[in-house]
Amino acid sequence: MSVLVVGLSHQTAPMALLERVSVSGDALVKLLHDVQQDDHVAEAMVVSSCNRVEVYAEVDRFHAAVTGVSQLLSTHSGVPMEQLANHLYVHYEDRAIEHLFSVGSGLHSMVVGEGQILGQVRSALRLAQEEGTVGPTLNELVQQALRVGKRSHTETGIDRAGASLVGVGLALAERTLGPIQGKRALVVGAGSMSALSAATLQRAGVTDIVVVNRTHERAVRLAQTVGGRAAESGELTAELAQADLVISCTGATDVVITADMVTPRTMFLLDLALPHDVDPAVRRIPGVTLVDLESMQDGDLVAVTDDGGRAEAVTAVREIVADEVAAYLSAERAARVTPTVVALRSKAAQVVEAELGRLVSRVPEIDGRVRDEVTQTVRRVVDKLLHEPTVRVKQLAESPAGDHYAEALRELFNLDPKVPDAVRRVETVDTKPSKREAGL
Repeated sequence: MSVLVVGLSHQTAPMALLERVSVSGDALVKLLHDVQQDDHVAEAMVVSSCNRVEVYAEVDRFHAAVTGVSQLLSTHSGVPMEQLANHLYVHYEDRAIEHLFSVGSGLHSMVVGEGQILGQVRSALRLAQEEGTVGPTLNELVQQALRVGKRSHTETGIDRAGASLVGVGLALAERTLGPIQGKRALVVGAGSMSALSAATLQRAGVTDIVVVNRTHERAVRLAQTVGGRAAESGELTAELAQADLVISCTGATDVVITADMVTPRTMFLLDLALPHDVDPAVRRIPGVTLVDLESMQDGDLVAVTDDGGRAEAVTAVREIVADEVAAYLSAERAARVTPTVVALRSKAAQVVEAELGRLVSRVPEIDGRVRDEVTQTVRRVVDKLLHEPTVRVKQLAESPAGDHYAEALRELFNLDPKVPDAVRRVETVDTKPSKREAGL
């Protein structure tokens, strides 16, 4: 089995297409199960965010799995395959692992270094765990990717050098509004991105923050965390008339803010939702500035903030990712040969026990002390004979062609192919330590 990634992101597709492919809620769960039920897929996880949709899968055949996953993305989104294919990227085995570690570290985010992607990957894994579509391979791989992402942010400060989408949006807002301290801000939505927006506004010195959400209780809870106030969803138009700065990020499938709800005046709207929360026609209203994910896809907009050491941090993160990928692959290859080594030692132990039993039956009068000494001697001889080849095969297994050495060992010693598989199944129980903890 090998790991496959099929997806598209802001780097390969326009936001209009990403908006069509993006899935959430029941649609996301349905896609997750449909992928996992493909004949060539054993495990599946889907990361769907405002600027990427990626399917991670453990597969047994590359071409068949790519075709199946791609077709499911087309079917679920309604985007014809011939149109979608031009924007998809595919990563397999080593490249898939490197891609996931890079994504988790923020290297492929619209704003390099933003930390929200870690939460998105964590949520994707949690959903896949709850739905039973991941097993030991993806579970361990994604957990490691989360650790790598956390290490990258902790050791390099890339999260400080690379502003979040909200931070970039506020920098753009100041181009229109001037300093945002003292301005009235309206946050539409009460999810994780809305919470980040409210917290960022508060840190930026905005003290007049209003939260509107379809579920009023959630709006109240969010508003309380930033010293703001909540308004009913029916009051949205009235609140828009009073706001200088609006940040909207809901899970609605239709626009939440239409052009007829906005009056001509100096006003800045930041739409972080996918699909859009704000009708693009708002841009035609005099004095009103609308920035959404599609316009933020423009590199010039993302670059409005100072570099702040971002280039150095990115280089450092890439080095961390490269080291972590090499370590993971080395441990993975060593772990693959371990069941074969266990099977070999098990067969040797069976041979020893059989021969000792034959000795006792042939020489039943043998002294007990002598018999014990013979037993220990035979076992030591076998252990010494097996020690060098088993240590060596583990070392060789860490090379890119490591699987071949395990195959050679099975062939040379005529090992039952079912035995290594049985050992491998035992190792996948929940109590199994990680590869690094096991010292493999």
